[in-house]
Amino acid sequence: MNDHSVFNPTGVEVEQAETMPHSIEAEQQLLGAILTNNDVYDRVAAIVGGQHFFDPVHTRIFEIATARIAKNNLASPVTLKAFMEDDEGLKELGGPAYLVRLAGAAVSSFAVRDYAQMIYDLAVRRDLIRLGRDISAKASKVDVKSEPKEQIVEAEQALYKLAEQGQTEGGFQSFLRAVTDAVNVANAAYQRDGGLAGISTGLADLDKKLGGLHPSDLLILAGRPSMGKTSLATNIAFNIAKAYKRGTKPDGTEGALDGGVVGFFSLEMSAEQLAARILAEASEISSHKIRQGDMEEHEFRRFVEAAKALEACPLYIDDTPALPISQVAARARRLKRTHGLDLVIVDYLQLLRGMSDNRVQEIGEISMGLKAIAKELAIPVIALSQLSRQVESREDKRPQLSDLRESGSIEQDADVVMFVFREEYYVEREKPSDDRLDEMAGWQERMSRLHGKAEVIIGKQRHGPIGTVELSFESQFTRFGNLIKPWQQGEDSGY
Repeated sequence: MNDHSVFNPTGVEVEQAETMPHSIEAEQQLLGAILTNNDVYDRVAAIVGGQHFFDPVHTRIFEIATARIAKNNLASPVTLKAFMEDDEGLKELGGPAYLVRLAGAAVSSFAVRDYAQMIYDLAVRRDLIRLGRDISAKASKVDVKSEPKEQIVEAEQALYKLAEQGQTEGGFQSFLRAVTDAVNVANAAYQRDGGLAGISTGLADLDKKLGGLHPSDLLILAGRPSMGKTSLATNIAFNIAKAYKRGTKPDGTEGALDGGVVGFFSLEMSAEQLAARILAEASEISSHKIRQGDMEEHEFRRFVEAAKALEACPLYIDDTPALPISQVAARARRLKRTHGLDLVIVDYLQLLRGMSDNRVQEIGEISMGLKAIAKELAIPVIALSQLSRQVESREDKRPQLSDLRESGSIEQDADVVMFVFREEYYVEREKPSDDRLDEMAGWQERMSRLHGKAEVIIGKQRHGPIGTVELSFESQFTRFGNLIKPWQQGEDSGY
């Protein structure tokens, strides 16, 4: 077992209460290197902190040295002596002379990162052991207040928290590396014959405007009720999951060559309702007929065949209501680890929960959390959002950025903000009475012009133009599609 005997002139044995994994020698070497050369601290600061040291005296030495170095003061055995003369733990190790021995015994500053990583890894092991003991103790104690399901969620959150602490790859990166990444993205688009840099939504005109769905982007899809937000989101999810092909990418990594694995957080609809919508689209049978069970035999056969074809689609639905944003992150990470993950869709943002009691702050926390998930997992995140009622009071019902409900932070955090708008919905409700023939003729003309059409208004886009994309909308199948323009008649619209 490791102890301080090398540096313990008094011969006092320091008893360890538990045989937890640790390396006193690695801690001594790291501290000695820092006290000898303060520049070493910058190389290890991102990896190790005072809390990672096993010996409490070493923690105090590291923290005092850190505080001095942060103020551009010298941290050496002489300067630290003044702060630690009355330290009982240090007295047991031989007093200030221990600091001198630490500095004198430091072999080389060359291996400090290895020592720091070792100290960090051993600290994580100790945390894992403690966590395991906590889980075991809680599970063995039968308590009415502590349900097993809650214990599992608590344990998962504690594990993810532990995993997140070790993200040592952050910090600055050279411009060369950033430029290389940018060139690789452009090259990927170029290899697709001027196609997309991101994942195709399966809607050609929308893809042209967005360039596909880009990794690390937060896309907000907003609209008033009955505009078709969920329908458009399920259409995109289905198109991407259906096109999924796995293989070796040009950079040599394994992943999606086309389409992708989709995680769908449905906080409003049940998984079964969402599946019924996707089946209606795939089988071209009205969702109303599916719900009523009012199908002909050939339609039912087509419905079953569509269901079989969809079985292999990598579309995963989580319909837990009122999810906290931390759980969305945890579940997305778990899905990425187990099945892979290329796109997350949240339906809808206002139904998630944050930590704050203030609603505006809570929405801000949720939108920041969703952007963080997109960046951390390097995937696009589409979050649906409600719009405020002020849209209804305007003459022109087309939504705009100021209509985003409850917080300006949604608009701020999003890379793309899109609005779904179906003018047909509003005109349909303006139907004049049958005896007003002139008005009826005008209304019918408007309805025929607007029938089966929808607009996706791009109100904000960080990497591209704003504008409107026209799509077709078949309400009976809740399906959006590519709108064939008059000059494209007779052509294949693609996809």
